[in-house]
Amino acid sequence: MSVTKAEKTGTPKTARKSRVAELADALDSLISAFILALLYVTFVIRPFIIPTGSMADTLKGAHFRLRCPQCGFRYDYGFEPGKYQLPKDVIPWQPLQPSPSRCPNCGYYPPNDKTMLITKGDKILVLKSIYQFFEPRRWDVVVFRYPADPSVKYIKRLIGLPGETVEIIDGDIYINKQVVRKPPKVRNELWMPVYDNDYQPAQPREPAFNKHQWQQPFKNIADSNWQIDKDRPTIFHLNSDADKINRLAYNTSLGNDFRAAYAYDDVREYNYLPYCSDLMVRFYAQSPAAQGRIGISLSKYQTTYRASVDLAGRMVIAKVSQELETILSSKQIEPPAINKMVSVNFANVDHQLIFQFGKEKLTYDLGRGPEDMGQRMTGIEPHMEIFGSGKLTLSHIAVFRDIYYTSKLGNAPNTARAVEGSPLTLGADEFFMLGDNSPVSGDGRWWSEPGKGNHGRLYRQGIVPREYLVGKALFVFWPAGFRPFDKFPFAIIPDVGRMRFIYGGSARHQNDFTQNQNFKENEK
Repeated sequence: MSVTKAEKTGTPKTARKSRVAELADALDSLISAFILALLYVTFVIRPFIIPTGSMADTLKGAHFRLRCPQCGFRYDYGFEPGKYQLPKDVIPWQPLQPSPSRCPNCGYYPPNDKTMLITKGDKILVLKSIYQFFEPRRWDVVVFRYPADPSVKYIKRLIGLPGETVEIIDGDIYINKQVVRKPPKVRNELWMPVYDNDYQPAQPREPAFNKHQWQQPFKNIADSNWQIDKDRPTIFHLNSDADKINRLAYNTSLGNDFRAAYAYDDVREYNYLPYCSDLMVRFYAQSPAAQGRIGISLSKYQTTYRASVDLAGRMVIAKVSQELETILSSKQIEPPAINKMVSVNFANVDHQLIFQFGKEKLTYDLGRGPEDMGQRMTGIEPHMEIFGSGKLTLSHIAVFRDIYYTSKLGNAPNTARAVEGSPLTLGADEFFMLGDNSPVSGDGRWWSEPGKGNHGRLYRQGIVPREYLVGKALFVFWPAGFRPFDKFPFAIIPDVGRMRFIYGGSARHQNDFTQNQNFKENEK
């Protein structure tokens, strides 16, 4: 078949037009994608780098990554530019010597004679504009404009909502004179380690463990028969009569105490911090027999609370005051299987006792008023014990404390707002924020300048106005990463295990508090 001249000359022009059209379509698609991405970043979601350690350990600013040379426990220590005569928010590339720190597990003060590179803060995704469509919830982690300088963005946890009266009493948050409880996921995220028996020092005779040599902090009381496994010192054994209670107490003069200390912060502040009496103990228990008992005791002020289960299957929560034991709650469960390892967990937190044995759970509400747990005596250090009878094996023993909202900043005078005796009542569209790293967080308790609004408007000190809410912290997409080798300047390997959602308030727990308030009002 022959081809005409017109056809010969027309084909290249058509091909050129097709290529130009394809390029135009591709450019149009790219521009559309860029505009959509810009709109998405502007109005939906945006990355945010954590600038400081005020939300540690939940979210970390620039820090040194440390591992205890004795027990191997990993922890982070905050980097503060001012300690190195550096301007604020400057993170140097060269290695520096960290300040003295203390292992939050074994209490070891490692020598700080080595320099190390600084790790940048966590990178998170923030859900913007969400508060234009949904009401903020208590316990949300929120990015907002700092009222005294709206050009600067802060990140804190939302504590007080419009119309509420906020008061911090012995580390807990009270709203309208009633303690508020953290949702389970938030509570689990905020537990701080005091001691984990799985991490034990390699050289316990060094005199640098809280200024003494290390000893096992769990000690037998009186004629108790608990024994430490010689081959596996992280395992405890008991071989006794089924009706003899054997007590094992945690000794704070040997291990870390229950002060509201953060490994992330300056160790010089530790002695000024209050005791935290909201504690949790967990371990795994195993028995070769169907007779015996296992339990945990936690004290708060002058009362001891005991949670126990007998191996016939009865769970009990009781309180002991002046040697008198009163059962608060109990239930019958299926007896545990012989030689099966079962998780045991007991917590006294937010005026509530929570006892878990395997999949079974028993709780008791201690009341929401400030005096419902008895006379508050904050200078008394809490006491904890593990007790049992029969034949038992315990493993993975660990002790934790709850977050404690402090009413002082280090050893400075007590001038905070929203603390005991100085409650803060919020008006319409006013919110109150606190940092998780409470002892050093510059938050609504301490702001000394009024907020600045448009047209010369001023906002009250200590509050965040609704219009300054930027968004809700959603996900840690790039936690502090790893360097391929020690002197490499960039942490380019992501720490995938620490990528996680950031938990905040829940509708159910908001309703729980509202229902409780309505119940109190109806009682009146």
